Amino acid sequence: MRKRAIPVEGTESADASNAAASLTRGLDILRCFTANDTTLGNQELLERTGLPKATVSRLTAALVSLGYLHYDTQLGRYSIGPATVSLGYTALSSSAVVHMAGPLMQVLADRSGVATALGTRDGLEMVYLANCRSQSPVSLRLNVGSRLPIWRTAMGLAYLAEMGADIRADVLNQIAAKEPAQERQIRAAVDDAIESYATRGFVGTYGTWYSYINAVGVAFRPTDGSPLVAITCGGIVDIIPRETCISRIGPDLVETVKNLRARLNGAPVTPAAPALVAT
Repeated sequence: MRKRAIPVEGTESADASNAAASLTRGLDILRCFTANDTTLGNQELLERTGLPKATVSRLTAALVSLGYLHYDTQLGRYSIGPATVSLGYTALSSSAVVHMAGPLMQVLADRSGVATALGTRDGLEMVYLANCRSQSPVSLRLNVGSRLPIWRTAMGLAYLAEMGADIRADVLNQIAAKEPAQERQIRAAVDDAIESYATRGFVGTYGTWYSYINAVGVAFRPTDGSPLVAITCGGIVDIIPRETCISRIGPDLVETVKNLRARLNGAPVTPAAPALVAT
């Protein structure tokens, strides 16, 4: 039996550090792709990651060989590969929260006439994990994988309001560092969200992301140890004006989250109330 070679002092830690750095950078490349990106070229990857050209070339080659990226030789562009898609679908299909929230979110969407979505934080953005639309011809056209700004949306503000104070402070500092000119507005929005969450049980945003969109949000901390998520219900102001959001949509969303918690815990679910009619 061959003896295990004695490593030179510091070699293993250096190798581990290099491997971790390569993994982090490889994930940064995958994170460049959003729901709006069908393909990305080398220049776009360079701009979005800030990595050297040689590093991007090396990592994209490795990701292509492993199936996490696909390279179109005719276009000279990359797209998400089957291995990445498989990971994403595995994560979503194995999530009890996503699985059980879907039917309740669809009921809420049908009753309110607008869209509902469930998401979680990814860096300084919220990312959709599930979404449902009503039969209304006018609805938000966002899909699983869509990304939203965390501090301008009801989903993101509800998520921040539910976070622990120390973690929230760290995230706020990161957001403020990225948008220093908006720091006062950012912190005021989060303070208002915390107050609304404490007094009403939900957070509302009225034209703060897009002027024609109103939305309400409620965060939910699963009891099975899954990451914190937030559920939102939103649509154009003509369908759900601010008054309707506060008096009807918000409370109905709170009840939906209550039913989701009950369903996950195996408790009875409250029967659905009559359909909402926007005023």
